[in-house]
Amino acid sequence: MRGLVIKNTGSWYSVKTDDGNIVECKVKGNFRLKGIRSTNPVAVGDRVGIICNQEGTAFINEIEDRRNYIIRKSPNLSKQSHIIAANVDQVFLIVTVNYPQTSTTFIDRFLASAEAYRVPVVLVFNKKDLLSAEELHYQDMMMALYDNIGYKCIAISATDPTSILHFKDMLKNKITLFSGNSGVGKSTLLNQLVPGINLRTAEISDAHNTGMHTTTFSEMIPLPYGGWAIDTPGIKGFGTFDMEPEEICSYFKEIFKFSKDCRFSNCTHTHEPGCAVLKAVEDHYISESRYNSYLSMLKDKEEGKYREAY
Repeated sequence: MRGLVIKNTGSWYSVKTDDGNIVECKVKGNFRLKGIRSTNPVAVGDRVGIICNQEGTAFINEIEDRRNYIIRKSPNLSKQSHIIAANVDQVFLIVTVNYPQTSTTFIDRFLASAEAYRVPVVLVFNKKDLLSAEELHYQDMMMALYDNIGYKCIAISATDPTSILHFKDMLKNKITLFSGNSGVGKSTLLNQLVPGINLRTAEISDAHNTGMHTTTFSEMIPLPYGGWAIDTPGIKGFGTFDMEPEEICSYFKEIFKFSKDCRFSNCTHTHEPGCAVLKAVEDHYISESRYNSYLSMLKDKEEGKYREAY
């Protein structure tokens, strides 16, 4: 029997079989992905094979080849990964300029990971209704930066239904991952997009301006107009996983574009003479924030560890 993994609670997986039933499954103890050391061998969005037993539960005994996935370094186990979701058509990365603030380093690391698997990302800037004039100006500058690189950017207020009217067409008949830091408003936005699901929401912490975890497991939510939304727990940091230093440049669109003009084919864009990337940073064709994110990912590989600050 085959089906789609639509919920992962950590120990159990809900699989929607091809004949429309929901079967609660476990993973056999020694089941591991080929070549990937992951804390979650099965992810939401996976197509799987299952074997049912007489008790009405089942074991997952096979994972079909994934066309893509979003992966990050496990925050607790530096040499293992955590797969956020598999087989997605696009990602809506929810970010906030404030309440809480999403760092550009976090955004850039997420975008680089998505680029590695050619997953399109839409940057959704939420909570525009809470921002001061100065913060709105900063948001406009951030949106211009990423728009110029080639990422679609949208500013919304998830509590205002009129600001998300055009989302339906973007989500229709697609599998969309919703991700971002805790507290940015993913659950609030999904409650607006799918009336009746009533996902839990929480106020952010006044003391630290940080979000509180309200989603505790990953789940695929069927959309009334076709397609799926994947709701995932908020993530604090984004440690990149299994990227070689020479590959990282190609996951930054604008850095890769200028790198073709470097004097040396193996240029690391850190110190070499004739480096077109360093010249582009100096001439403001590449933003310093993006370049610094690139450097931080190079350091990740050198240090071999995850750094939660990102």
